[in-house]
Amino acid sequence: MRRDHTEELKAFERLLDIIDDLREKCPWDSKQTFDSLRPLTIEETYELADAIMQKDYPNITKEMGDVLMHILFYARFGDEAGQFNFVDVCNKLCDKLIYRHPHIYGNVSAETPEDVERNWEALKTKEKGGNKRVLSGVPASLPSLIKAYRIQDKARNVGFDWEVREDVWKKVREEYEEVQSEIDSMDADKMTGEFGDLLFAIVNAARLYGVDPDNALERTNQKFIKRFNYIEDKTKEKGLELKDLDIDDMDELWDEAKSADC
Repeated sequence: MRRDHTEELKAFERLLDIIDDLREKCPWDSKQTFDSLRPLTIEETYELADAIMQKDYPNITKEMGDVLMHILFYARFGDEAGQFNFVDVCNKLCDKLIYRHPHIYGNVSAETPEDVERNWEALKTKEKGGNKRVLSGVPASLPSLIKAYRIQDKARNVGFDWEVREDVWKKVREEYEEVQSEIDSMDADKMTGEFGDLLFAIVNAARLYGVDPDNALERTNQKFIKRFNYIEDKTKEKGLELKDLDIDDMDELWDEAKSADC
């Protein structure tokens, strides 16, 4: 049974009317272009990602709205340039979703999420006449950690993956030993390369165990910030500054933070 979208369509029409008003009447909004809005879109996307990490649902709602506003502005830019409009955006997306979900809209069978991903990648390649490279769909501007994960996931979809996931630890240890070897030689360029290989292997291990490495690292980032802030706050309570403490003092406060579940 399909949902009734009457209320959603009414809210969306209201939003479209406001976007028209802003574009036509606001001095700031009327001067925006693809290029000027792009860095702000990146910022808004990260703010949405932060809200999702925090499970801050009121803020997720707000940040989703900000991202949606940008999408609508881009559609307006395209319309003004005579290149495309929001109808084109929606229809192109609908056509792609229908085409790439033949297990829903066709007669293809897909029983698992992995089946769906394999079909998706095969159809993407077919769209390019079979000439599309497997890794060409990974955006060049992605942050390196996320890019490594996406590269590995794309390769997995065509069968290039570890048959036994536990074997990945042999690769991690191998890369760790190569890092140690280059540290001994203190060749900066080679150390950079080997650290990169080690990080790539660790990302691979996380992926094989169903862990998103970016989410995992961000969780640790937030934990470190919380515990370090605890050290800073406790130091200020004593009328001191961090530079007044030695590492043993800091370690003691760090352990306190851990005990306090910070």
